[in-house]
Amino acid sequence: MIALDTNVLVRYLVQDDPAQAKLATIFIETNCTEDKPCFIGQIVLCELAWVLESSYDQDRQQIAHIIEELLQVGQLKVQQPEVVWRALSDYKNSNSDFPDHLLARVNQSAGCNCTITFDKKASKQPTFELLTSARKPKPGKSSTE
Repeated sequence: MIALDTNVLVRYLVQDDPAQAKLATIFIETNCTEDKPCFIGQIVLCELAWVLESSYDQDRQQIAHIIEELLQVGQLKVQQPEVVWRALSDYKNSNSDFPDHLLARVNQSAGCNCTITFDKKASKQPTFELLTSARKPKPGKSSTE
């Protein structure tokens, strides 16, 4: 299996650099098939969301649509797609960033009850808990768990 880096995926999706976009398009359309899909890791999805928002002024709806399309393309295999789908659903229904939601859902799939954060925006989501000086360990849990 071949994995795609964020920069190749970005060039393919936005077609902004003619030379690199051509190479990315030829590579993806030639080498990513339903029989041999190319792999997209969760880190690539996080970077993709960040790049699309910060460099290409894509809004939440556009970013969500792109990630949804990547999940549905048979020529691509997304890492833990069920986790990404849950994170995408969370992202669509909140104002927190996609990487935050994906992080929380990956942690949840590893058996974590919540993700501790200083991010006040993310902490409003049920999968996060804001770390404050008043936070005490949950009953029955040690502070080192």
